[in-house]
Amino acid sequence: MRFSIFYEHQLPRPWDNGAEQRLYQDALDQVEIADRVGFDRIWAVEHHFLEEYSHSSAPEVFLAAASQRTKRIRLGHGIVQLPPGVNHPARVAERVATLDLVSGGRVEFGTGESSSSAELGGFGVRRADKREQWQDAIDAITRMFVEEPFAGWRSRHLQMPPRNVVPKPVQKPHPPLWVACSRRETIEFAARNGMGALSFSFVEPEDAARWVDAYYRIIESDACVPAGFAVNPNVAVVLPMMLHEDEATAIDRGIDGAHFFGFALAHYYGTTPHDPGRTDVWEQFRERRAAKGFDRDQIIANAEALNVNVGSLRGAIGTPDQVADLIRRYEAAGVDEISFVMQSGPTRHEHICEALELFGKSVLPRFAEHHDAAKAARLAPAIEAALSRRAPARDLPPGYRIDEDAEVLRARRARRPRVTLRTVRDEARASGRRRFQQGFYRLVHDRSDEQIERRFGSRAQRIFFTGMARAYDPKLAGGFAGELEFRLTRTDGTATPWTVEVRDGKAQARPGPAREARFTLVAGTADFLRVLAGDANPAVLLMDGRLKVRGDIELAPRVSEMFGGPSPY
Repeated sequence: MRFSIFYEHQLPRPWDNGAEQRLYQDALDQVEIADRVGFDRIWAVEHHFLEEYSHSSAPEVFLAAASQRTKRIRLGHGIVQLPPGVNHPARVAERVATLDLVSGGRVEFGTGESSSSAELGGFGVRRADKREQWQDAIDAITRMFVEEPFAGWRSRHLQMPPRNVVPKPVQKPHPPLWVACSRRETIEFAARNGMGALSFSFVEPEDAARWVDAYYRIIESDACVPAGFAVNPNVAVVLPMMLHEDEATAIDRGIDGAHFFGFALAHYYGTTPHDPGRTDVWEQFRERRAAKGFDRDQIIANAEALNVNVGSLRGAIGTPDQVADLIRRYEAAGVDEISFVMQSGPTRHEHICEALELFGKSVLPRFAEHHDAAKAARLAPAIEAALSRRAPARDLPPGYRIDEDAEVLRARRARRPRVTLRTVRDEARASGRRRFQQGFYRLVHDRSDEQIERRFGSRAQRIFFTGMARAYDPKLAGGFAGELEFRLTRTDGTATPWTVEVRDGKAQARPGPAREARFTLVAGTADFLRVLAGDANPAVLLMDGRLKVRGDIELAPRVSEMFGGPSPY
């Protein structure tokens, strides 16, 4: 088991003069302690425009500063956003290689697509294209690391002539590759691409075991075709953490930060309206945390064992013995790394420093041994076979010479927007999804169950499920086909079943039960609408028994997204 700390650089309002500077300087002090006491990695995220939740828009600068104040800890991008509208692939390759040079070869290269509307819209990235853009960019970037010179690129998302992209990284063929994950489907996506999985789902150890098993089965199968020129077989989970010898003190110091982290995550990755520079996320958190599933009163001391979610998010907040026991359960599940979120919400710098020191003294020595050699030997044949399936590095086209005029002309032609039936259809679908989300958020926000039910009679249900089927996006369905059944109950005890059938890239809705349901969801009408609108936390409803799932539970996190609901992080 390896350990790391994860930075979003959170800064809830109100902000005083110098708050951001203190935030960064405190984080660098914390990294020094983490390096000294024995943590393996730090991770710094890249986010844009997510005020209060993340003031970490240039992680390469923070990581470079950290590299000069540390000796051994590895420095992780967790993650670089790869759509070219956010970061040109050549600039990513240059920055990562430079960081690898100044740190002496300590970089971990985590990547992702982004999912928040604030970021995608801010850079003009179409949600329907972001996965394809990620795959295109990571292929180009890893080639920039190894090809000398880079043989150029010509795709729908990136046009670049041959150039020798310098400098080259210290680590050969390139730093270890990771990808951000939020559910089993993306964990498996990481495995198919031969990359480490950085999971942000706050899963219990016993649930993580199924994900880890699926991940390593794919790594050792023919389905693994590496996105880079090396395979990085690792699964990491992210958890809130605060440590103290007294459990109640640990809770008092850490739980508000952990809950703000979860609340702000849902705020930006759901459909909650946000006015830049005006919306006060911290104030909304204080007013609505319990209703959103982050009830402070549900977290009490004297727990025999820690559960990550126990009616309300807790994570690894407790005594050294409690946290060590939780870690052992993840270790038994096959998890390779736990990354702790400590700098979150209003958590105080001095409490973070004390917790880091205590972790190094009382927890780390219990997990001192790494078994990398045995794991590497076991996976070596599978990794060798996987790398043989990866297309090799290329050579420069014969006779190529830099020609500015010709290259600029080709780039201009490539940038001309092509209006096709596909782009028109995708834009119409995206517009419909946005209207669907916004309309239902307004319908349910701050309204009682009875008020929502009055608005959602039998005629409105038909309109709703028909609109839901129209908002279906096959790109977000992960290949699913079959029937989904929804049993919506009302406060008077009556229940109405509806079926949505997905076939051949289309969805159709009809009243009545499914003939052969792959997935059945039972919920109150009001709660169902709140989940789909991003106004309720489905995990909390599941724990409270207000939402029940039958059949293929792995479909649960995908259902909302494929029918126009909020996208998981």
